[in-house]
Amino acid sequence: MFRLGLIVNPLAGLGGSVALKGSDGAETTRRALELGARPRAGERTLQALEVLRGLPVEILTWPGEMGEQVAREAGFEPRVLGAIDSGHTGPEDTERAAHALADAGVDLLLFAGGDGTARNICNVLSDRMPVLGVPAGVKIHSGVYAVTPRAAGEIVAMLIRGELVTLGDQEVRDIDEEQFRQGRVRARYYGELLVPQEHRYLQHVKNGARESEELVQADIAADVVEAMEPGVCYIMGSGTTVQAVMDELRLANTLLGVDLVEDGRLVASDCTAAQLLELTQDREVRLVITVIGGQGHIIGRGNQQLSAELLRRIGREHIRVLATKTKLKELEGRPLIVDSGDPELDRSLAGVIRVTTGYHDAVLYRVADI
Repeated sequence: MFRLGLIVNPLAGLGGSVALKGSDGAETTRRALELGARPRAGERTLQALEVLRGLPVEILTWPGEMGEQVAREAGFEPRVLGAIDSGHTGPEDTERAAHALADAGVDLLLFAGGDGTARNICNVLSDRMPVLGVPAGVKIHSGVYAVTPRAAGEIVAMLIRGELVTLGDQEVRDIDEEQFRQGRVRARYYGELLVPQEHRYLQHVKNGARESEELVQADIAADVVEAMEPGVCYIMGSGTTVQAVMDELRLANTLLGVDLVEDGRLVASDCTAAQLLELTQDREVRLVITVIGGQGHIIGRGNQQLSAELLRRIGREHIRVLATKTKLKELEGRPLIVDSGDPELDRSLAGVIRVTTGYHDAVLYRVADI
């Protein structure tokens, strides 16, 4: 019987949909809840656990919202360790749980969270045992996470079935959230964790943009601006390539947020998920997004403001993806990834998509069905 340890950070990703750029700290959590954010780490963990139904696995976990609830919802009867103050969990609970589950002899620790959660796990375990992350946070720069929740389940299923899966060290990185909110990305290396490496399903450490790509980004921007239609709302995603479009429009830009543009003017900046739904109600809408370097995500990393409801409203045909050819080549043939939190929507966005790579220049690239 495969013994799977499970930890859920119930507050992971809470600040994403309300444009807070992270979820670290009690004050950020309070603000996110006041703005209407809804915890989603549990439902993302459920997507991973559903893959394991019917397999010979025993789940050891922490009480309540830190794992027990979602394990039972997935149809398992977990062995529950430890104790928590429900509704008031924090990083110290994650570290206590990781230590106890390792002592209990689990074969793999599956945890749901973001880079802050990965840091907590790394503080306790380092390379003591294999771990794997279910992506549920706002900031996911570390290489310890699967590309989607379901992909995490697939990796665990391979291990349970005894398939050959390579183990290797992956970096844990995190950024300063206060700097992040001011538009500056300062990622710091915190250590490494031992991770099962199945390259279809495991994300790479995020790469930053290169200065040498600035001219190409300007060409991409010129092409996008030329094609903009009057009376149409354009949702402008995060990242330096989209920032180049905003520069071409001579508009202020939220580098690490989502802005709304119409007829060459800035309608709203650094929008939350709720604001985007409200401001685009009964309007013709387009979405302009870019590819995360090194990882290939176009939805679900740093743009959780783009809710499943909004993406359905926009429609696949009105999503414009931008990327330099250098950035696409760095993926080494790996597909683009959509991780909206809604598996059905993710599947509907899979297939071949047009990617703008220059002025009147585009390629066709595959979006994975993971």
